[in-house]
Amino acid sequence: MANETKKGLNTNSNSYTIIYSAIMVIIVAFLLAFVYKTLKDRQDANVALDKKKQILYALNIRGLNDEDAAAKYKEVVVSDDILAENGEVAPFDGKDNESNGFKLGSADYKEGKLAVYTCKIGEDTKYVIPVYGMGLWGPISGYIALDSDCQTVFGAYFNHDSETAGLGAEIKDDQSWQEKFKGKKLFAEGSDDIALSVEKNVDKPESQVDAVTGATLTSNGVRDMLKEGLGKYVGFFKSKQNKGGN
Repeated sequence: MANETKKGLNTNSNSYTIIYSAIMVIIVAFLLAFVYKTLKDRQDANVALDKKKQILYALNIRGLNDEDAAAKYKEVVVSDDILAENGEVAPFDGKDNESNGFKLGSADYKEGKLAVYTCKIGEDTKYVIPVYGMGLWGPISGYIALDSDCQTVFGAYFNHDSETAGLGAEIKDDQSWQEKFKGKKLFAEGSDDIALSVEKNVDKPESQVDAVTGATLTSNGVRDMLKEGLGKYVGFFKSKQNKGGN
């Protein structure tokens, strides 16, 4: 009787390789989707907390731990509104200060949906304006806090995705550079054009800040970001000025 050869799965065949690879891809995709879904709420909470901290930084409130930062944000931010085209606050039926303009990002900004944060520091009203632009290697962003006159800068904070460490990254890392914006004027006297700027050669110190040394392109990005971003809010600024900042 002839010896029978026991047949098994041929692990050297092309079909085995294809099937094995397909199964592994499916398993890995499932695991990644599971991990993403499991961690999404925590990731969203961390992103929201980071945004709150940046807004607080613009209000010159720094050095808080996560819990204190969340509590402080809730204390000082009265509302986060969305502006209509005429510069007035658009009607919204949200119930808290994390459901209106807070959820807007750079994509919404490009579509013309503008957020503004009304804040209280002691008895004083401040307005925080988000701005978005491009640096040397990627997107940059920031928050500019204004006094109730919508003319004087109260504070500023800038962020970036991928600027050069020690150069363009200084817009985020150098607190002393951000503090140079305090007290600067948003408009030149008698003009509706945004005068607040970053310049290599400052000739109007009342509204200009020195560019970051060695980071010309990033500084230019901040300059353009301020002019374009804050320019979108001129109607809002003027309406507040006409109402005496109320």
